[in-house]
This record gives sequence, structure tokens and C-alpha cells, in this order.
Amino acid sequence: MILSDVEVTTLQGAKTTFGQLTGGKVALVVNVASRCGLAPQYEQLEELQRTYADRGFTVVGVPSNQFLQELGSAKAIADYCSATWGVSFPMTEKVKVNGRHAHPLYQELTKAPDAAGKAGKVQWNFEKFLVHPDGRVKRFRPKVVPDAPEIVQSIEEWTA
Repeated sequence: MILSDVEVTTLQGAKTTFGQLTGGKVALVVNVASRCGLAPQYEQLEELQRTYADRGFTVVGVPSNQFLQELGSAKAIADYCSATWGVSFPMTEKVKVNGRHAHPLYQELTKAPDAAGKAGKVQWNFEKFLVHPDGRVKRFRPKVVPDAPEIVQSIEEWTA
């Protein structure tokens, strides 16, 4: 499966593909959750968006209630992200990231190994997948903060 062809629905309910959502840019895909203790990572994600957007990069937030920490409605999620963190990056509808009913995007992304060589299910909220338009994927676990040197270096290499 080609990641850019995977169908996604935006938080506003518009049907599109992952490639159209990202505009063919390098994308940092993050399963987000408003009530998670890692939610302050939204601030760093937004800073990456502002810093690298003009270099062919975007963050893509993917709300998930898989770990029972996301708000109930798309409007509540959008309002929270905008009012609390000033989020300007695109977001998808709320999806499952693990299991039989995982969204097709995550069925593909979770095949990518992390730095320790482990692939498989998403461990927690705010797991990050850096996706190159050519299909390469680098995976970063939840506690790796968005502005960690290994993520920033990869963004800079892939957007140079």
C-alpha cells in the first residue's frame, strides 16, 4: 500500500488522501489525545509546524481514544487544540491506531521499526512517525519529545 493513497477524513469531516492532506510534504504523524499527560507536546508540535512549514514539512495530528484520553467530539477536539495550544497543523478525524480496526494509515505506519528495531503496535499517545513523500518512515516513541535532536535532525535532512 502506498501511504500517500491512504484515505483519511479531516477533523472537519472532509474526505481526502494522506498525500493530499500533507500536500506531498514531509509529515510528522502523531496520535494525539487531549487529556493525556503528554498533551504539552502539542506546543512543541506547533513550534515545529511554524519553523519548518515553509521548507516542505507539516505535522499531522491524529486524535485517538485508543488509550481513553481523547475528547468525545470533533468540535471539542478542535476547540481544545486551537484555544489551548494554537494548533494550526492539519488533523484527522478520531481513529483507532491499534488492533483489528486500526485505521489503514496506522496499519502501514506501525510496520516501521523504532530506533531499537521494534515495530508493532503504538505504545501510547503521542507516538510519532516521520513520513517522507517517497514512503520512508522513521518512528519515535511517545516519550521522545517533538523537538528532540533526532527528530529535528531528520526533519532538516528530509526537507533540505
